[in-house]
Amino acid sequence: MWCSPLGLCQYETNKLVRIGSVRLGSLKWSLNAGILLFICIMLLWNRRYQEFDPVVSSVTTKVKGVAKISLPGVGEAVWDVVDYSVPSQDKNSFFVVTNVIVTKNQKQGKCPEVHPHGRVCRTDKDCEKGAWDLHSNGIQTGVCVRSDVIRKTCEVSAWCPIETKTKAPRPALLAAAENFTVLIKNNIRFPAFNFIRRNILPNMNDVYLRTCQRVNDSLCPIFRLGDIVREAGESFSEMAVEGGAIGIQIKWDCNLDRVMQRCLPTYSFRRLDEKESNKTLYPGLNFRYAKYNSVNGVEERTLYKAFGIRFDVMVFGQAGRLSFIQLIVYIGSTLSYYALTTVLIDWLIGTSCYSAEVGQNYSEKKVESVQDKQQCILSVSYVDENSIRLVKRSLKKSLQNIKPKSEQPRKEDTGHLSAVLCLLQQDVNMAPSNSNMDSHPDAETRRPAWCECGRCSSSVLPQEELCCRQTDGPCITTSPLFEPLVLRRSLLEAALLYRDPMSPKPGPGQTATLRHSACSQYISWRFGIPPSDTHPAVPRCCVRRIRQEYPSPDGEYSGFGTARVATMRACANGEL
Repeated sequence: MWCSPLGLCQYETNKLVRIGSVRLGSLKWSLNAGILLFICIMLLWNRRYQEFDPVVSSVTTKVKGVAKISLPGVGEAVWDVVDYSVPSQDKNSFFVVTNVIVTKNQKQGKCPEVHPHGRVCRTDKDCEKGAWDLHSNGIQTGVCVRSDVIRKTCEVSAWCPIETKTKAPRPALLAAAENFTVLIKNNIRFPAFNFIRRNILPNMNDVYLRTCQRVNDSLCPIFRLGDIVREAGESFSEMAVEGGAIGIQIKWDCNLDRVMQRCLPTYSFRRLDEKESNKTLYPGLNFRYAKYNSVNGVEERTLYKAFGIRFDVMVFGQAGRLSFIQLIVYIGSTLSYYALTTVLIDWLIGTSCYSAEVGQNYSEKKVESVQDKQQCILSVSYVDENSIRLVKRSLKKSLQNIKPKSEQPRKEDTGHLSAVLCLLQQDVNMAPSNSNMDSHPDAETRRPAWCECGRCSSSVLPQEELCCRQTDGPCITTSPLFEPLVLRRSLLEAALLYRDPMSPKPGPGQTATLRHSACSQYISWRFGIPPSDTHPAVPRCCVRRIRQEYPSPDGEYSGFGTARVATMRACANGEL
């Protein structure tokens, strides 16, 4: 119902087609049940009914362990946590020294630069006083001195003697660090739910922390360094030589619903750097530091090039709690999954997986084709073909010669056929119609070029130039059925009375009504049920024969108007 000129109070809905099929019905409900099961599994597995909040975290670590090592040029020494655990500048990480190169008793002075970092020279002229580069250990003095037995290098002002070793000792000097332990304290918070927890759970007392081992307790917050590297898929003895980086991942996946509340950490480990030395320019992880002392008033230092493993603690996760809004949103978004059932069944019906007859019938019921109003599509039925051609009307080209855009099978109008046969049986004893079969004896001599049956009259309009045949042969008007089915007056009057039971019988001068009925009879005979959104075109020979049988009193006919769109009524009035 319209309540405004703009039609804002209208409601539109989709048209549904119900197919009575046990197979399709069973398939539909099986697919819907599978989709429902999938939705429920995903709802529970991923907790899509909850509102989530990301974790906010802080981490502190405490390393413990003592090892006795033998340093070249120094001797045996005991290293504790102060010696091998260097404070890291990165957040949530710690560093453990596993290997070292020691250069003792360095003093400020002058000494030859070490090759290859030093510049090779022959005379003092090859050295530039005050020069230095990124790889040198000091500033050149401008003097060329002997570096070893073979070569000379430029003298530099630096901490002497200069560090000479470059490769880390193998095996690692501090391989015993494999048995060191680290306590990781992780405090987390979920601000949206005001929930606070740490990885040291309330039931973990001092006795528990002294005795727990991750071998039989995955929640133990104390980790052996060798176990961390092993669970990361690496060998501690190999990694300790040049060092590297290991990631300790702590994941919090918390369910804060009262019925299923669970919030426990899970730990995993992985290596973060490139482990193969030959694939990197600077393998491993190392840095230098020094210990200073004074001997006889002269400052000295011991230089350490430390190799070790950096452990980065990475915390991530989320907490979820039941939210009816999220549940409704998830249910609404998953309703579209049921469209997959329709898509799959439509595909099965439209392909060879299903019977062609059922598929065609379903497509006709489901799909309704609508043509552009500016485009007139004509349907043409030739007597020597079983199909119906669909062609576009042209004002310049003969309708007989236009190539069809498509072809469709002819659909018999069984109701019309039964009614016609019944009427013919009642009229079988009546005398044949007094028709003049050919009022133009010279029709053959004036046969148009596009005519194939020899009984078409010429026309000035190309859209009227249509023959009953596609190839040369007898005209359909010569068929014994043409006169009783199309021209017999008693049948046409009965057909008019069938359409309008209260209509008066046409008088002698009312030939337009009979031409109308004759065209309708021909269309029902030759087209059956015409394709939707098309206009049947009556051949010129049939129009000529109908006009001969029921001529216009004034001899004028409307024909196929060029400025009008062809309609079924225009065809029935003899205008095609």
